[in-house]
Amino acid sequence: MIVITGGAGFIGSNLVNAWNQRGRSDIVVVDNLKDGHKFFNLIDCDIADYFGKQEFLEKIQNDKRFESKIEVIFHQGACSATTEWDGRYMMENNYQYSKILLNYCIDRGIPLFYASSASVYGSGKNGFKEQRQSESPLNMYGYSKFLFDQWVRRHLGNAPIQIAGFRYFNVYGPREQHKGSMSSVAYHCRHQLLATGKMKLFEGCDGYGNGEQRRDFISVEDVVKVNLWFFDNPECSGIFNVGTGKSQPFNDVANAVKDFYQRGEIEYIDFPEHLKGHYQSFTEADIRALREIGYNHDFLTVEQGVARYMQWLEDQD
Repeated sequence: MIVITGGAGFIGSNLVNAWNQRGRSDIVVVDNLKDGHKFFNLIDCDIADYFGKQEFLEKIQNDKRFESKIEVIFHQGACSATTEWDGRYMMENNYQYSKILLNYCIDRGIPLFYASSASVYGSGKNGFKEQRQSESPLNMYGYSKFLFDQWVRRHLGNAPIQIAGFRYFNVYGPREQHKGSMSSVAYHCRHQLLATGKMKLFEGCDGYGNGEQRRDFISVEDVVKVNLWFFDNPECSGIFNVGTGKSQPFNDVANAVKDFYQRGEIEYIDFPEHLKGHYQSFTEADIRALREIGYNHDFLTVEQGVARYMQWLEDQD
């Protein structure tokens, strides 16, 4: 069976759906449904079972029959709030939990694919290549991901299993509505446009003009394709950037939403004080390592991906 932690969340539920499209429903979802709204992400999905985090940990530690059935673990579960400064909570939820799963997989010969983050690069002043010299996180979320990547690096090359970590850049797309303020710019722009006719972006900062801060925006469709490609290529391990390799300004996202609906205006708002010094004004994945290992699929542009996403949202309404 396939285990997907964070399986009711954004990327996790898209992975569940993709496995269903491959004809697999022997999927165990692990998640925290304290926010029960996440169940909507799984309504059109077929799974074999569900466990909360603690229940799952007890299951893998005490049930030998359960562990013998696990084919692979996709570890997408984490606190992804970049504004969360409770370090104890962040380290327990993101770092310690991930270490437990890695050690478990190594001991039992189970492949592990896990979610890292482009937030490990901080401001990006040292580039976005998967190397220690480039890594300087700006917040607790980024640090928790950074620290686990270091733990993984100490095992790569020696572990008897496939381990692949994916440093996701700015992911957008279906099944993210439960994330609230942490949902993508595309999602917020659509919500604002439909409510008021205007879309809000930050005014200029760090030398960038209004709405011209640039990110590597990647569709969740492409993120899922990368995950499944690594599953299909068990000889490939390592830590990899998962982005398009091309940054685009926030204005492009808003304009893609505007083009889909053929209406709307952009309104620029003051840059929040609490984000100053903790904000990435530019990200662009260096995807040479991903290409060199053999991943040769094209990525959707903002214009392509946002249009597909807007259509999906329309179909859900």
